[in-house]
Amino acid sequence: MQPSHTLAIVDYGSGNLRSVWQAARHAAQDTSWNVLLTQDPAQIAAADRLILPGQGAMGDCMRELRASGLLELVLEAARSKPLFGVCVGMQMLLERSEEGDGPQGTASLGLIGGRVRRFRFDDGQRQADGSRFKIPQMGWNRVHRPQQAQGQHPNAQHPMWAGIPDGSWYYFVHSYYAELADPSHCAGVADYGGPFTCAIAKDNLFATQFHPEKSAAQGIALYRNFLHWQP
Repeated sequence: MQPSHTLAIVDYGSGNLRSVWQAARHAAQDTSWNVLLTQDPAQIAAADRLILPGQGAMGDCMRELRASGLLELVLEAARSKPLFGVCVGMQMLLERSEEGDGPQGTASLGLIGGRVRRFRFDDGQRQADGSRFKIPQMGWNRVHRPQQAQGQHPNAQHPMWAGIPDGSWYYFVHSYYAELADPSHCAGVADYGGPFTCAIAKDNLFATQFHPEKSAAQGIALYRNFLHWQP
């Protein structure tokens, strides 16, 4: 099938880039989508939708995005195009992270209200097997749709979850999590010593703390849904 749409994975020097690219290409098989891993501003500006990866420390990711000259392009795309943030790429969509030098932490893109907090556990907290909670969380965890006390949560049936069973397993590697200013932007919840937001959605933005590219069939399904999503 001749490609007629372009998905650009933003290469600003951070993230699990090649794995994201390979997983997105797998998701795009037998579709009209061309998947690029690129740092070319013209290609990013022309793309129909973007994936913003991120891995490591928030401060490093923000510095690298600025140094790449792509920060304004990402902000411009986020105003009008579907954008998928992955891991630190999700955290970067919020306003500020505790991670960084000094008491103020690191300012991020400010596209969604909220802050990034570090996991903290009491000495007495234990996992089901009796072991202590480790930081970072590293491994598989179930992801559930968000709920609220009355009525259905606005993202409980988000199109990005189409065909994916509630409680599916996804792969996490992280020490920080999103604390949203508006709970209606939560799109997925996992539990690690307590529930935390692991997916967020607002208008044309969707993002996950977990790594779809490391999450086998359910991760590919999420990337495939991103190609078809019409926010």
